[in-house]
Amino acid sequence: MPTATAAVPSAPPLTAAALRRALIAGTRRVIAAREELNRINVFPVPDGDTGSNLASTLGSVLQGALSRRSRHIGELLARVGDEAIDGARGNSGAIMAQFLVGLAEHVRGAAVLDAATLAAAVRRGADSARAALARPVEGTILSVIGAFAEALDEAARAQAGDPRAGFEQALQRARRALAETPRQMPLLQKAGVVDAGARGFVDWLEGIADYVAGGPRALRLRRAPTAANEPAAAAHVHGEVDPARRWCTECLVLGTAIDRAGLRAALEAAGADSLVVAGGSTRVRVHGHVGQPQALFDACAGFGQVEAMKADNMLLQQRSAQSPDRIAVVTDSASDLPPALADRFGIHVVPVRVSVGGRDYLDRLGLSAGEFYRRMAACAQLPQTSQPPPGDFRRVFEQVLAHQPGAVYVGLARPLSGTLQAAETAARTQARPVACVDSRHVSAGQALLAWRAAELAAAGQAPARIVAELDALAAQTQTWALARDLRHAVRGGRIPRWAGPLVRISGLLPIARTDATGRLTLAGGLWARRRAPEAFARHVARRLPPRVRWRLIVGHADAPEDAARLLAALQARLNVAEAHLVEVGPAVGAHAGPQTLVVGLAPAPA
Repeated sequence: MPTATAAVPSAPPLTAAALRRALIAGTRRVIAAREELNRINVFPVPDGDTGSNLASTLGSVLQGALSRRSRHIGELLARVGDEAIDGARGNSGAIMAQFLVGLAEHVRGAAVLDAATLAAAVRRGADSARAALARPVEGTILSVIGAFAEALDEAARAQAGDPRAGFEQALQRARRALAETPRQMPLLQKAGVVDAGARGFVDWLEGIADYVAGGPRALRLRRAPTAANEPAAAAHVHGEVDPARRWCTECLVLGTAIDRAGLRAALEAAGADSLVVAGGSTRVRVHGHVGQPQALFDACAGFGQVEAMKADNMLLQQRSAQSPDRIAVVTDSASDLPPALADRFGIHVVPVRVSVGGRDYLDRLGLSAGEFYRRMAACAQLPQTSQPPPGDFRRVFEQVLAHQPGAVYVGLARPLSGTLQAAETAARTQARPVACVDSRHVSAGQALLAWRAAELAAAGQAPARIVAELDALAAQTQTWALARDLRHAVRGGRIPRWAGPLVRISGLLPIARTDATGRLTLAGGLWARRRAPEAFARHVARRLPPRVRWRLIVGHADAPEDAARLLAALQARLNVAEAHLVEVGPAVGAHAGPQTLVVGLAPAPA
C-alpha cells in the first residue's frame, strides 16, 4: 500500500478583519516612534516634524476607518485611503496617503487578498505615490516603498496563495533599502541618519509584521527599535530652510473630475516647491513649500472647494528644535502681533478663520490683512470670523513640544471669543505642560502680553513665573479702539440700526476699550473727523497714569495714514520705550469696520 501523505493545511485567507487589526498594529508602531522620527528629520527641510506628520496622517485613519468594521477588504482600504488623504500632513504624510489610495484603487470590491492581488495593489500604490510628486527624489520613502513592492512582486511570482508568505521577505528588502538611503542622499550621510519618512514606512511594516507573527499581542502600543544603519544618538543636523519658501502649506481640494495634472502645473507656476499632489478625482491633498500660503490656496481654489488649510512656518519650527531648554510662546492672530516681534522672539501664531464671499481663509496666511479689506469692500455679504478649532492649537502645541519643555499660550479675552477655550481643550491632550493665559485683551493689547511672555521665555523663566507676570501686566495694559465706519457693525447687528445714521449725521466717533474682565465697553466719543487721530491720541493720553514709560502698538484697519498720525501724536505726548505699527486683521476689521484705529499700551519692563 502506498504511504499516505499528510495534507498541508492551506493558510486562511487574509480577511478584512485580520487586515484591519494588522493596520492598527502598524499605525500604533509609527505613533510610538514619532519623537524619534522627528529627531532624525533632515529632508526635505530639517523642521523636525516628519514623525508628527506621519503619526497624524495614520492617526486620522486609526480614529476613522480602523475604528469600525468593514464588510470586505475593498471597502476597508477605500475608507483607509479616503481618510488618509483627508488627514494627511506633511510631505511624507501626503506620500503615505497616496500610497494607500493607490493600494485601495486596485482592490476595490475584493473580499479577501491573495499574494498576487496584494503584490499588484502594493505596486499600484508605489507607482501612485511616485506620481504624486512633482520631483521624486531617491533615498526617501519612495525608494523604500518601491523596494517593498518589487520584493512582493517576486514573492508572488514564486508562490501564489497566502500573501503572508512573501511579506517577511519583502520587509527584509525594505529594511535594506532604508539602510541604503544615506548612500543615496549626501545630506543623510552627513547627518548620520536614515531618511525619516522611509524609516516611518518601515516602522509601519514592522508593526504589521508583529501582528502577522504574534496576533493580538502586537496591538499593544510600544516603542519601535532602532532602525538599521542608524546610530543610537545621531545628532540632528540643521540645514538652511529657504526663507523665500518658509511656509509648509497644505489643503484638501474637493470637487468632481479634478484635473490633478492641471492643478500641479498651476501650483508650480505659483512657485511651490517640495510639491505633492495626492488623491483621486474627487478629493486631492496638496502639500507644498511656498513664500505666501495665499498663492497656493488661491491656485487650488480654481480646481475645487478648498478645505483643511494649514500653513506652518518652517523657520519657526527649526528655531523650536534649536531651543530645547526654552519655553515656547504661542498666541492667535486676533492679537495682531507685529511680524517684527514674532520673528524676533520666535512666537507661534495660530490663525483665526475668516469667511469672505462664501470662501473660508486662514487669517494672515490664506488672506493678508490688506487683501481682506479689498475683498470686504467688494463683497455684499458681511464677512464672518470664527475661532480656530482645537485641532489647530493641538498641531502647533505638538510641534513645539516635540522639542521644547513646555509652552505658554497668550489668548484672546475669554468674554470675546471661544478661542481660549479651544486652546485649553488642545492643551489637555499634551504630554508636556501648556499654560493658557487669558490676556483680557484683544489686538494690540493682547500682542503686548505675548511680546512680554516671549521676552521672559527667552530669559529662561519658568511657565509659572511667566504666567504670574502676565496676570499682573494684563491689569496695567490698556486697549483702546476708535471706529470710523460703522456700516459693517450696523449690518452685523453689533450696534443698533438707529446708531449708524446718528453717528453719521452728528459726526460722533465712538471710542471703546477693554475693561478689567476683557469685555469691550463704550468709553466715550469724539467730534473731530478731520483731526481724529490727534484727538484720539489726546483722549487716550489724558487717561493714562503719569510718569510711566510705555510700550506702544498702534493698529489700523486699512487706514495707514491715520495710524501714522496717531502714532506720532502719542509719541509726542508719552514716554515711549518702543513702538510698533501694524495692520489689524479681521478679528477687529470684520466687527468694527474699515478705518478703525487701535491703541495698545503696556508699561515697559524696568
